[in-house]
Amino acid sequence: MSHDPWQTLASQLAVRGERRLVLIEGGRDQAVACVRRILGQLGPSAGLWVGSKEDNPHASLDTLAAGQIRQRLGTETPVVVWDGWQGNPPDALAAITGTLVAGGLWFWLMPPLDQWGSYPDPDHARMGLPEDGHHPFLARLARIIDASPSVIRCAANSDDVPSPPSIQNHENAPFRVTGTPDQDRAIEAIMRTGQGRRRRPLVITADRGRGKSAALGMAATRLLQGGRERILVVSPRKDNVATLFRHAAREAGLDHQEQTRLQLACDATLEWLPIDDLLARRPEAELIMVDEAAAIPAPLLRQVLLGWPRVVFSTTVHGYEGSGRGFNLRFRAVLDRETPHWQSLTLRQPVRWADSDPLEPLVNRLFLLDAENPGAEAGEDITIESWRPDEASEATLAQAFGLLVDAHYRTTPSDLRQWMDDPEAVTLVARRQDTIVGVLWATVEGGLEPALADQVLRGERRLKGHLLPQSLANHGGDAQAATLRMLRVVRVAVHDGRRRQGIGQRLLAAVTEKAETAGLDAIGTSFGAAVELLPFWQSAGFATVRLGISREASSGEYAVQMLRGLSEAGKAAQQRLSSRFAEQWPVLLPVIWASLSAELVLAISADLPPAPPLADQEITELEAFAHGHRGFELTLPALKRLTVQTDVSRQLSESIGAPLWIHGILQNQSWHGAREQGLCSGKRDGESQLRQLAADLLFRGALSSANNGKE
Repeated sequence: MSHDPWQTLASQLAVRGERRLVLIEGGRDQAVACVRRILGQLGPSAGLWVGSKEDNPHASLDTLAAGQIRQRLGTETPVVVWDGWQGNPPDALAAITGTLVAGGLWFWLMPPLDQWGSYPDPDHARMGLPEDGHHPFLARLARIIDASPSVIRCAANSDDVPSPPSIQNHENAPFRVTGTPDQDRAIEAIMRTGQGRRRRPLVITADRGRGKSAALGMAATRLLQGGRERILVVSPRKDNVATLFRHAAREAGLDHQEQTRLQLACDATLEWLPIDDLLARRPEAELIMVDEAAAIPAPLLRQVLLGWPRVVFSTTVHGYEGSGRGFNLRFRAVLDRETPHWQSLTLRQPVRWADSDPLEPLVNRLFLLDAENPGAEAGEDITIESWRPDEASEATLAQAFGLLVDAHYRTTPSDLRQWMDDPEAVTLVARRQDTIVGVLWATVEGGLEPALADQVLRGERRLKGHLLPQSLANHGGDAQAATLRMLRVVRVAVHDGRRRQGIGQRLLAAVTEKAETAGLDAIGTSFGAAVELLPFWQSAGFATVRLGISREASSGEYAVQMLRGLSEAGKAAQQRLSSRFAEQWPVLLPVIWASLSAELVLAISADLPPAPPLADQEITELEAFAHGHRGFELTLPALKRLTVQTDVSRQLSESIGAPLWIHGILQNQSWHGAREQGLCSGKRDGESQLRQLAADLLFRGALSSANNGKE
């Protein structure tokens, strides 16, 4: 064993299967010089430097920007040196620690701990947070690190090499990375699913470092070697599956060149596809593997579940990518209903480090990756109160953040910082005795000067923050809306055991009252459009004012923006924006939103302002079509107009023919596509169904409504 203290430390940690955070405290130049001296003694063969290239402290380290961290997920490294003076994006910090192997060291260059609360982190500006003043998020991290005995703290104010602590080796056998019984069981379960009966999907959940991606890769190769011909892998991003393909190639005895397609000697293939491509092309495959499923919207997962005979879903339980617990809560009902014989498996034992490793629980605690809410016993004595995350105890903060984690696909450490550090944040909680069972997080936005609002509308300026007013100005074409001060509801979350008891509506009503009292013009929200969420907002008086033109990276869905005016100016803005969206809706629907589900199209259509009543000529054309005397194409404009009449969307939602109506009339999709989706057997059958449905709509009230509108 080496006599250099830092090499000795790394060797001792490797034997124990543990990793450590080394905090280098001092001025930036002093910290870089200090870590350079330490690395000179440590002599790493490889590692990562997250900072500026010119300041890289050791020749063996690859330079990486914080925004490039995802490129290294799934890789392994013995050393990470993070220059916190260049900025500390929480998601990247939490992610990079997962690359450290046993014996690894994470060097973090920062000011002294007692200065963190006032440290102007350069990353704050990226998220629209003030750089000056007090920063509760970093102050909280400093308190946790200060109380953690496993953290090695080195003062950078000396020219000497700091001496690390000596760590005694335990009496157990030296740690080595090897497969665990958990991982072996996962491989067996995946192979049973891949070779077994149809409609028996498998759900694998695990924390990071448990070997689930490796298990997927090894099992895939064994299945292909055993006779399967094609296995497809989907994930939110291509870089999610690097580990899977590396282990699949190793199992097959092939070189891995970062590819996402492997072809074995038997011509069987393992291939990655983006989720959208998979669902659009619907290629044949004997097994679909969905990795990091928590970051994929449940409606898309349902399509995968029903579209292929055998599916394995894999997801991280606690992670910066998304919450496996939230995935389980949302998707379990779909599995129970559609495939009641589904199986589940949880991997608990780490593969890449020992159970005694202190870095994983430290990172979990720092970024609340394992935040959970225990729920509360049933009872009606729920109180709604204002609350501040920066003043909460660790236990209470974990309760509240745990609700946000469970309620959203991608609640991340960056969300925690935004919540704690945003001076415009407004938070309400619902309590049952000492337990938080509901939380609403909002932020005040807008109030832009008219000249600036005009620049935003024209696309000449893009501001940090102010998500809703900027979008309403730039995408909605209403600069005046950006001059209004409004409250944007960021998240509403209620414990799974207390949902559908009116708690969310009480939280929303209370924060709306606060906004009115504060003299704000409007209250709004922006979220991934899902048919089950719209009624909650609609029932509280919110109107749909915009739908995004591209899918959100976080949810994979189109962002829907809803607004409720409070002041006269706010109510006028709501009416303007809603009317403008109603005009754009039938034009853009077949062009941009052709893939929206019929249920979502109808839910949005029902929320639009009333359309002008049908003209006599349109009614004549519709009656002729309904009786088989007029062609579909010639009647299409009138059919579109019929759809947006008062109450027609509700009537359609009660009809089994609604998906065909939306597909063919509103979304202008082909008869071939309708046949492929099982909506009809062809053009003749499809037109026959639409004629009957048109007749039902005309004579069940739409026609009389139109006539009444003219009287």
